[in-house]
Amino acid sequence: MATTAFALPGQHVDYYAHPKYNYDYAVHDLHTGDVKNKWETRDGDVVKGAYSVNEPDGTIRKVEYTADKHNGFNAVVHRLGKAVHPEVVHSHGGYGGYYAGDLGHYSDAASYASGNLAYTHHGGYQH
Repeated sequence: MATTAFALPGQHVDYYAHPKYNYDYAVHDLHTGDVKNKWETRDGDVVKGAYSVNEPDGTIRKVEYTADKHNGFNAVVHRLGKAVHPEVVHSHGGYGGYYAGDLGHYSDAASYASGNLAYTHHGGYQH
């Protein structure tokens, strides 16, 4: 639907609409580990919001932000929890001296992921 604004002679028509909104959403998928949420509100030139996301290391990143024409964009980032990283098990031999478990036919994938494969133009991948 189109809207047309009419003004009488000598009157000013303001075509600027005052921006105002609120929204929020959340994802909580424990199967994939995708856990996050966000909300934001705006009234004119003032924006406030926050989001959080579960990081792969087990921490939660929480960001709270504001923005306005006087102060610009400001964000405060919090990291909640303690990061957990898998332990690297060293062994003798193998690719790079690291043991990645019994990978069977996936050993090339583990080697590729650790950067131990070089590509040659005619010969494919070289170990």
